[in-house]
Order: sequence, then C-alpha cells, then structure tokens
Amino acid sequence: MKTNTSQSLTAVTWHKLKKNNLALVGLMVIGIAVMISILGSLIRPDNTPMANQMNLQLSTRPPGFSVTMLKVRKNERSHENPFWNKLFFGGTESNYLLIPIEKYKFEGGDIVVIEYTGLSNFNGVEQRLSIADVCYPLSFNKNVANDSKGNLTFYTYEGEIKTEPIEQLRQQLIQNNVFVKTYWFGTDRFGRDLLSRLMSGTIISLSVGLISVFISIVIGIFLGSIAGFYRGKIDAFVVWFINVVWSIPTLLLVIAITLALGKGFWQIFIAVGLTMWVEVARVVRGQVLSLREKEFVEAGKSLGFSNFRIIFRHILPNVMGPVIVISASNFANAILIEAGLSFLGIGAQPPMSSWGSMIKDHYGYIIVDAAYLAVLPGLAIMLLVLAFVLVGNGLRDAIDSKAVVKAGF
Repeated sequence: MKTNTSQSLTAVTWHKLKKNNLALVGLMVIGIAVMISILGSLIRPDNTPMANQMNLQLSTRPPGFSVTMLKVRKNERSHENPFWNKLFFGGTESNYLLIPIEKYKFEGGDIVVIEYTGLSNFNGVEQRLSIADVCYPLSFNKNVANDSKGNLTFYTYEGEIKTEPIEQLRQQLIQNNVFVKTYWFGTDRFGRDLLSRLMSGTIISLSVGLISVFISIVIGIFLGSIAGFYRGKIDAFVVWFINVVWSIPTLLLVIAITLALGKGFWQIFIAVGLTMWVEVARVVRGQVLSLREKEFVEAGKSLGFSNFRIIFRHILPNVMGPVIVISASNFANAILIEAGLSFLGIGAQPPMSSWGSMIKDHYGYIIVDAAYLAVLPGLAIMLLVLAFVLVGNGLRDAIDSKAVVKAGF
C-alpha cells in the first residue's frame, strides 16, 4: 500500500541517509555544535558574556593546567540574568574577582595571599585582604571593625550591618572562596579559558552560516525561478547578472561588501549571503526551465492559476532537493569565509570569540611550544566544515532520483 507522495519521498530519503555512516557522523557533530551554541554560557567553564574573563598571570598556560584560585567578592550589586539571557551569546558578569594564588595564610581578620606567577625564581606579590571583604560585598565608606571577642563587624553594600566570628568567616572562605581551577584546553595569551572561547566561537560560525545561507536561498530561488519560468529578456538579464557576480572572486567580493557596510558581526551575515546566492540561482533556473514544460504546469495554466501560484506552489517544491544539497555545501563555505574574514580582522570584532580571529591572535605561537593555541581553533573549523560536507554528500546520494526509484518509490 502506497502512502502520500511527499511523505514517501521524505521517508525514502531519510532511509537512504541513515545507511550512510559518514553522513550520520556529520549530523552528530552538527548536533553537538548546535547544542553548544544554544546552551551558551550554561555549559561553558567561563560563563561570562562571550567567555571574556581575563587573567594575565595565566597567559598561555598549557592544556590541563591547574591553579588555586581565590574568589574575592566585588563590592557592587549582584549580577543576575534570567535563564533566557544565558543562552546563545548571553552570559552573566561574575560577582567575583578571581586571583590565582600560590599559597595563603590567615592573620587575625585578614587573609594574606601570594599571587601566582608561574616562575620558580620569582616570588609573587603578597596581598592582604579582609576576610569579610573576600566573602561579602562591603560598603565603600565603612571600615571593618575587629572586637576583643574575635568577631568582625562590617557594613554590606546593601547597608546591612553584620557581626560574625572570625573563625566562622575563615571556614566560610575556605569552603566557598578557595578552589582549584583546571583549564582543560589551556589559556590564550590574555589568560582566558581556551575551551570556553572555542565553545563561544561555535555560535559565531553556525549563526553566520545559517543566516547567510538563508539570505542566499531567498535571493537565489527568487531570481532563478523568475528567470527559468518567464525566460526571454528577464532570463537574459538574470543570467548576465549571475555571470558578472560569478566572475568576481568570492573573498574579494565579501571584503568589498564588508568594507562598504562596515566591520562587525551582523555585516558578515549580509556580506556572505550576498555572495552565495549565485549557485542557488543557477540550479533553480535550470530546474525550473525543465519543469515549466511539464503537464502539471500546463494543467495549472488551463485552470487559471496565477504564475505566482504555479511557481511557488507547484514548481518550487519539486526543486528543493538540489537546493538543500547546495545549502549544506554553502554552509561549509560560509564557515570558511567567516573564519577568513575574522583572520583578516574584518569579521566578528573583539571581544567576540571567532575561530578565525583566535588563529590570527596565536599563529605566531605555532613555531614555539604553544602551537595548540592556533591548532585547536583550526581543528574546530576543519571538523565543522567536514561535517557539513559529509551531510551534503549524504543528502545528494539520498535525494538522487535513481536511488529513490530503486527504493521502490
């Protein structure tokens, strides 16, 4: 018993795609990247906006590096963001200042720390902090008082007066404010967590690919469909325009559009999208030229359907297969173009984390003992691009008409 045609075609395509192990691996990689992008700061080790928490003492530390941190409460109002603001590009400004330390000791109501330097022949700076100031946000114009009974009296930022035993504050500090932080992928030259920066850069690549591919599909389908359906002078003009754009090197055209629109994240969407529609338009035009002579198009004309309805309700659904395959390929190209523009300094601007800009900032470290700083973002680009290429190849094989016929459609 046969099912609905569109459902059968979708089922057959998915059945063929599931047999392609490489395409499934690509889908899994893309799925992981999408989840990292959506969850944003909720799963990053550095949950600040754009993973931009710097600590220059920890510059270019190797993968797996661990250090003891002291969390010092900032004397300001707590930063709290709703759940939705922590997704995608969002995050929460830290309520604490992180100080890497080598050792610490208590003296009365103070904690004395030796800051971390990473140099065996150079002692870090000694810093003395009030225990109350480490644990609580204090008022700027109120002093911490120490009485004879071993209590500290202090004024919080909100104006509250607190009196707590020194020993209790020490235990609270040890439990809540001293911890060991591990940088699994090391740190960059500004002391930022490289793993968090890589995770933050994922959404840059995916969002540029998604929106620029959407722009290219809209323009390509519109121009290709009207050229193939109406033919004549409209077709000649569209073909001429396609050939002109096609003759310009893609990267140079993107650079020119970016310079005209200005540097920035949103400008990249438009610049890349305006250069990727050509291939879509060529394929759609060719498909529409062949489909416009079919019987169902003639039947639609004889029933009095408008050209707009015939094109968008009857012809275009039959050309979406090749468009989907091209879109997967264009997605990979968009990721590469965005990385190239960011490497040249005209893509996503700091403090945004882009894989291309990460390579630019650290390519000089390739010849020293910190090559991972440039290699890891390069591997991320390669892995995501390869995933889209594998999915595109799988879709091409699954949508192939001969494969569908063999499957019994």
